[in-house]
Amino acid sequence: MNILILGASGFIGRNVLDYFSKYKENKIVATWKTRRIEDTENVFGLSADLTTETEVKMVFDFADKILDNKIDVVIQAAATTSGSKDALSKPWYHVTDNAVMNSLILREELNHNVSHHIFFSCTVMYSGLKGMATEDTKIDHIDDKYFGVGWTKVYLEKMCEFYSRFKKTKYTAIRHSNIYGPYDKFDLDHSHFFGATITKVMTAKDGGDIIVWGNGEDKRDFLYATDLVGFLNELIEKRFGITDKDYILFNLGSGENTTTNEVVRKVVEASGKELRILNDLSAPSISISFSVGNAVIKRYGFGWEPRITIEEGIEQTIQWWKENYNKK
Repeated sequence: MNILILGASGFIGRNVLDYFSKYKENKIVATWKTRRIEDTENVFGLSADLTTETEVKMVFDFADKILDNKIDVVIQAAATTSGSKDALSKPWYHVTDNAVMNSLILREELNHNVSHHIFFSCTVMYSGLKGMATEDTKIDHIDDKYFGVGWTKVYLEKMCEFYSRFKKTKYTAIRHSNIYGPYDKFDLDHSHFFGATITKVMTAKDGGDIIVWGNGEDKRDFLYATDLVGFLNELIEKRFGITDKDYILFNLGSGENTTTNEVVRKVVEASGKELRILNDLSAPSISISFSVGNAVIKRYGFGWEPRITIEEGIEQTIQWWKENYNKK
C-alpha cells in the first residue's frame, strides 16, 4: 500500500508507523513536528506544521511524488493533545489547532488521488453518559469540562461526512476509547491519566504515597495501542469489500470500564513497589462513567476483538517505559 501517516511521531501515529513499516511492500510518507522520523527503505519522513495551509499543500505534493500520485490511505493521527490538567485549566488548548489542521487537510485532499481517509476521533463526546456508549447514542450533552474538545471532535466527524459527499474519497472516523501503551506522553505536565500514573509510580520510592485526584471512582474504558492498530489493519484491508458507504463512524473500545483507583492499584502491583494510594478530595477531578460498545464493527462483520487485558497492557507499558522513557 501507499500510505500517508499524518502525525507519525505522536503517540498513536508512532504505533501505527511501527506496525505498517514492518511490511516492506508498504511505501510510507510520515509527517512529524517535534520528534524526527528518520528515512528508511520504505519510510520517508517529512517535517510539517499541519496548521499551516502552505505546509499541508507541501505534504500532499511530496506524498504524490513519493507515492506515484496514488495515496491508498491517509491515516490522520496528527492532533494537539494533552491531559486532564490542560482540559481543566485551559480547555481551548484542544480546539483551535485541531479544527484548523483537519479543515486544511480535508480540503487539500480534494486535489489529490486519495482512496481512503481515516480520522482518529475519540469518545470524549460521551463524557456526560453513564453506561454503555454506542454509535447510535444521541449526543445532546457534553460535560462542561469537555465541551470544547467534545464538540470539536463531533464537528470534525461531520466534516469527514461532508467531504464524503463529493464521492472522491471514502472516509472513516474512529471514536476510540482511552488508548495507552508505548510512545504515550509520560511527562506529568502534558500526559493523560494513564501515562502520568505510570511515571508517578515508577519514579516513587518504596513506602511512598501516590496521590489520586478526587475520589478515584470515575470509570474509563481503556484500550491498548496494539489493539487499536490491529483494528486499523483490518479496516484498511476490508473497508472497500465490506461496504460501499462513503462515510462510516465506528466506536472502538474494550466494552469494559475500570475505576481510576483500580488502575492505580494495578500499576502499583505491576511495579512491585510498596506504595500507599491516597485520594485528594480537594483536587480537581472529572466524573466519567461509561464503557464503549463496538456495535457497528460487529454489524459489518469485522473479526476484530480486543486482545490485551488491562493487566497485560500495564505490564507491557511498564516494560516499554523502563527500556525507553526512563533512559531519557
